[in-house]
Amino acid sequence: MAKGKSVFFCQECGFESAKWMGQCPGCKGWNTFVEEPAIRKTSQKNEGHEMKAAEPVWLSSVNSSEEKRRMTGILELDRVLGGGIVSGSLVLVGGDPGIGKSTLLLQMCRCLSEQACKALYVSGEESLQQIRLRANRLGNFKNDLWMLCETDLDRIQNTILKYKPEIVIIDSIQTMYREDVSSGAGSVSQVREATSVLMQLAKKENIAIFIVGHVTKEGVVAGPRVLEHMVDTVLYFEGDRHASYRLLRAVKNRFGSTNEIGVFEMRSEGLVEVENPSEFMLSGRPEGTSGSVVACAMEGTRPLMLEVQALVCQTNFQIPRRTAAGTDYNRVNLLLAVLEKRLGLKLAGCDAYINLAGGMRLNEPAIDLAIIAAIISSYRNTAVSSDTMIFGEVGLTGEVRAVSQAEQRVKEAEKLGFKTCCIPASNMKYFKKEMGIKVIGIKNVKDMYDFITG
Repeated sequence: MAKGKSVFFCQECGFESAKWMGQCPGCKGWNTFVEEPAIRKTSQKNEGHEMKAAEPVWLSSVNSSEEKRRMTGILELDRVLGGGIVSGSLVLVGGDPGIGKSTLLLQMCRCLSEQACKALYVSGEESLQQIRLRANRLGNFKNDLWMLCETDLDRIQNTILKYKPEIVIIDSIQTMYREDVSSGAGSVSQVREATSVLMQLAKKENIAIFIVGHVTKEGVVAGPRVLEHMVDTVLYFEGDRHASYRLLRAVKNRFGSTNEIGVFEMRSEGLVEVENPSEFMLSGRPEGTSGSVVACAMEGTRPLMLEVQALVCQTNFQIPRRTAAGTDYNRVNLLLAVLEKRLGLKLAGCDAYINLAGGMRLNEPAIDLAIIAAIISSYRNTAVSSDTMIFGEVGLTGEVRAVSQAEQRVKEAEKLGFKTCCIPASNMKYFKKEMGIKVIGIKNVKDMYDFITG
């Protein structure tokens, strides 16, 4: 018997090859190729008949009116989506197991049911009884919600075409399969084919479809990266499983900004929106302790206050240890080198540990000055006043460079009751009028050192 034709797919980027390779030419990943049967597509052409040509349209004839959005009833989710759900959109929601993806989407369905919106929740991982138990924990549903436990994509497609829901939830895309694809559920071929079918269904029937995707150890959506290119919006649900807060971040959005984040707190009754993330992040902050500084980072249009902690102590090893939690490790080493060169601090014989309290992860250069201040404070064992907020970018020569949206950061600090702000001196020109908070311009790291040590 003739052997069936098979091809090799990269599990990370979807690169296709006729033979196995150790390293993927597309994403440079090692040992990512898996063998799967080739998808056989039947041709719909008939001999003697010509295929009808598609008719193009003029650009000026296309309706340019703004797309109407449906509000989900969850303000943080609406913010990340760009103002609500767009009809006909395909949204991918990724995140670690147990982070709250299914809980968030079920809460969205509860809010939509209050608006008399027809929604269909398709689960391939849980039974109807399990989903009902979670729904009872989240609260009462004013109107009913269609539920379906099914993994056969063809049957799901027929159900959607029959009942015409406005919103569809697919939980999860890795459990869906098509019979005409011979590989197993969750494989590269099945995931790509299932997403393609759902994309066509969303566009043709003008239905908003949310699909849940599993993530790998590296934190990316499992399956080919082409999956992220096919959908309209990619949302990542982030957060430390040991912490109570969760961050919803858009890494791709064809209908809005990718800089916005939504902040939630996980409670027994489900996910609760955090209206003031800065106050939430600073709760429990120690006062009068060295090595603790408050910084301000921008997440989209929202200023976010957080605590930067540093611990500098004499090392017991020949090579000092450097640890960075929540920020770039190489950036921390660079800032330590700046302090040694420009201020003469003998940090080569000290261990340095940097931490962004609360499990936050930020790479914004505006927190450089706060990291510098926390290191100086811990090294000199001098506490920075608890009502002081610091931000600014630090260069290799020790200068403090301007950052964007400085006025919004200062206003956020003033709203939370801070008395003093240390900002880049080049940003001082935007603060000509009197404010209810003292603003100090910092030109270089020497000014920061003098401010802390008095």
